[in-house]
Amino acid sequence: MPTLAVSAVGLDRPGIIAGVAERLAAHGANVTDSRMAILRGHFSMTLIVEGAERDALAADIEALAGLETWSVTEVAEAAANPRSEPTAVVSVHGADHPGILAAVTRVLAEVGANVCDLQTRLARDLYVMVIDVAVPPAAGDLDERLQAVAAEQDVAITLRPVDTDVL
Repeated sequence: MPTLAVSAVGLDRPGIIAGVAERLAAHGANVTDSRMAILRGHFSMTLIVEGAERDALAADIEALAGLETWSVTEVAEAAANPRSEPTAVVSVHGADHPGILAAVTRVLAEVGANVCDLQTRLARDLYVMVIDVAVPPAAGDLDERLQAVAAEQDVAITLRPVDTDVL
Protein backbone atom coordinates (compact mmCIF):
# COMPACT_ATOMS: atom_id res chain seq x y z
CA MET A 1 0.00 0.00 0.00
CA PRO A 2 1.22 3.54 -0.69
CA THR A 3 2.23 6.19 1.80
CA LEU A 4 -0.43 8.93 1.86
CA ALA A 5 -0.54 12.51 3.06
CA VAL A 6 -3.97 13.36 4.47
CA SER A 7 -4.73 17.04 5.10
CA ALA A 8 -7.94 18.61 6.33
CA VAL A 9 -9.13 22.01 7.51
CA GLY A 10 -12.47 22.90 9.06
CA LEU A 11 -13.98 25.43 11.42
CA ASP A 12 -12.89 24.32 14.87
CA ARG A 13 -15.36 22.10 16.70
CA PRO A 14 -15.22 18.96 18.81
CA GLY A 15 -15.06 15.69 16.89
CA ILE A 16 -13.00 16.52 13.80
CA ILE A 17 -10.09 14.30 14.85
CA ALA A 18 -12.43 11.48 15.85
CA GLY A 19 -14.27 11.65 12.52
CA VAL A 20 -11.10 11.50 10.43
CA ALA A 21 -9.45 8.92 12.70
CA GLU A 22 -12.48 6.62 12.49
CA ARG A 23 -12.38 6.75 8.70
CA LEU A 24 -8.66 6.03 8.70
CA ALA A 25 -9.15 3.06 11.01
CA ALA A 26 -12.02 1.73 8.86
CA HIS A 27 -9.63 1.66 5.89
CA GLY A 28 -6.82 0.01 7.87
CA ALA A 29 -4.66 3.13 7.69
CA ASN A 30 -1.90 3.50 10.26
CA VAL A 31 -1.03 7.09 11.23
CA THR A 32 2.78 7.25 11.32
CA ASP A 33 3.23 11.02 11.79
CA SER A 34 0.79 13.86 12.36
CA ARG A 35 0.46 17.52 13.19
CA MET A 36 -2.82 19.06 14.31
CA ALA A 37 -3.55 22.57 15.55
CA ILE A 38 -6.14 25.30 15.79
CA LEU A 39 -5.16 28.16 13.47
CA ARG A 40 -7.22 31.36 13.87
CA GLY A 41 -10.41 29.40 14.54
CA HIS A 42 -9.78 26.68 11.97
CA PHE A 43 -8.74 23.18 12.95
CA SER A 44 -5.95 21.96 10.67
CA MET A 45 -4.40 18.52 10.40
CA THR A 46 -1.76 16.88 8.29
CA LEU A 47 -1.09 13.18 8.68
CA ILE A 48 1.20 10.67 7.02
CA VAL A 49 -0.56 7.30 6.84
CA GLU A 50 0.19 3.85 5.50
CA GLY A 51 -1.97 0.88 4.65
CA ALA A 52 -4.97 2.43 2.89
CA GLU A 53 -6.09 2.67 -0.70
CA ARG A 54 -6.06 6.35 -1.73
CA ASP A 55 -9.27 6.66 -3.75
CA ALA A 56 -11.48 4.78 -1.28
CA LEU A 57 -10.08 6.76 1.67
CA ALA A 58 -10.48 10.05 -0.19
CA ALA A 59 -14.13 9.30 -0.97
CA ASP A 60 -14.82 8.46 2.66
CA ILE A 61 -13.15 11.63 3.98
CA GLU A 62 -15.04 13.71 1.41
CA ALA A 63 -18.28 12.47 2.97
CA LEU A 64 -17.22 13.78 6.40
CA ALA A 65 -19.33 16.83 7.24
CA GLY A 66 -17.75 20.05 8.42
CA LEU A 67 -14.47 20.06 6.53
CA GLU A 68 -13.77 23.18 4.48
CA THR A 69 -10.96 21.59 2.51
CA TRP A 70 -9.19 18.24 2.47
CA SER A 71 -6.84 16.15 0.38
CA VAL A 72 -5.50 12.61 0.25
CA THR A 73 -2.34 12.41 -1.84
CA GLU A 74 0.19 9.67 -2.43
CA VAL A 75 3.66 10.76 -1.35
CA ALA A 76 7.09 9.20 -1.68
CA GLU A 77 8.13 6.77 1.02
CA ALA A 78 10.56 8.71 3.19
CA ALA A 79 11.07 6.41 6.17
CA ALA A 80 14.49 5.33 4.86
CA ASN A 81 15.72 8.94 4.81
CA PRO A 82 17.26 10.15 8.05
CA ARG A 83 15.22 12.82 9.80
CA SER A 84 16.71 16.14 10.68
CA GLU A 85 16.93 16.61 14.42
CA PRO A 86 16.71 20.19 15.66
CA THR A 87 19.83 21.64 17.21
CA ALA A 88 18.62 25.20 17.75
CA VAL A 89 15.51 27.28 18.35
CA VAL A 90 14.91 30.60 16.60
CA SER A 91 12.37 32.87 18.30
CA VAL A 92 10.94 35.94 16.62
CA HIS A 93 8.57 38.55 17.97
CA GLY A 94 7.53 42.03 16.98
CA ALA A 95 4.88 44.10 15.26
CA ASP A 96 3.06 42.09 12.60
CA HIS A 97 3.69 42.87 8.95
CA PRO A 98 4.20 40.89 5.73
CA GLY A 99 7.65 39.49 5.00
CA ILE A 100 8.90 38.36 8.42
CA LEU A 101 8.51 34.64 7.70
CA ALA A 102 10.12 34.99 4.27
CA ALA A 103 13.11 36.97 5.53
CA VAL A 104 13.90 34.66 8.46
CA THR A 105 13.50 31.41 6.54
CA ARG A 106 15.56 32.75 3.61
CA VAL A 107 18.54 33.25 5.94
CA LEU A 108 18.07 29.76 7.37
CA ALA A 109 17.97 28.27 3.87
CA GLU A 110 21.07 30.18 2.78
CA VAL A 111 23.17 28.60 5.55
CA GLY A 112 21.74 25.13 4.86
CA ALA A 113 19.66 24.96 8.05
CA ASN A 114 16.64 22.66 7.86
CA VAL A 115 13.40 23.77 9.50
CA CYS A 116 12.06 20.85 11.58
CA ASP A 117 9.08 22.67 13.09
CA LEU A 118 7.72 26.18 12.69
CA GLN A 119 4.84 27.82 14.51
CA THR A 120 3.50 31.34 14.28
CA ARG A 121 0.84 33.16 16.28
CA LEU A 122 -0.71 36.57 16.00
CA ALA A 123 -1.90 38.00 19.32
CA ARG A 124 -3.43 41.42 18.71
CA ASP A 125 -0.67 43.05 16.64
CA LEU A 126 2.20 41.02 18.11
CA TYR A 127 3.67 38.43 15.73
CA VAL A 128 5.40 35.47 17.40
CA MET A 129 7.30 32.74 15.54
CA VAL A 130 9.21 29.78 17.02
CA ILE A 131 11.32 27.60 14.73
CA ASP A 132 13.07 24.35 15.63
CA VAL A 133 15.94 24.10 13.18
CA ALA A 134 18.77 21.69 12.37
CA VAL A 135 21.76 23.97 11.94
CA PRO A 136 24.77 22.50 10.10
CA PRO A 137 28.19 22.95 11.71
CA ALA A 138 29.29 25.19 8.83
CA ALA A 139 26.49 27.74 9.40
CA GLY A 140 29.05 30.12 10.88
CA ASP A 141 27.58 33.59 11.21
CA LEU A 142 23.91 32.56 11.48
CA ASP A 143 23.22 34.69 14.55
CA GLU A 144 24.78 37.76 12.87
CA ARG A 145 22.65 37.20 9.78
CA LEU A 146 19.51 36.76 11.87
CA GLN A 147 20.26 39.99 13.74
CA ALA A 148 20.54 41.79 10.40
CA VAL A 149 17.07 40.44 9.50
CA ALA A 150 15.79 41.53 12.92
CA ALA A 151 16.94 45.10 12.25
CA GLU A 152 15.55 45.06 8.70
CA GLN A 153 12.16 43.66 9.81
CA ASP A 154 12.03 45.64 13.09
CA VAL A 155 11.54 42.51 15.20
CA ALA A 156 13.50 40.75 17.95
CA ILE A 157 15.18 37.45 17.05
CA THR A 158 16.95 35.05 19.38
CA LEU A 159 18.93 31.94 18.47
CA ARG A 160 19.64 29.38 21.17
CA PRO A 161 20.65 25.72 21.36
CA VAL A 162 17.71 23.30 21.64
CA ASP A 163 16.96 21.92 25.10
CA THR A 164 17.23 18.15 25.17
CA ASP A 165 13.92 16.59 26.19
CA VAL A 166 14.18 14.26 29.12
CA LEU A 167 11.66 11.42 29.01
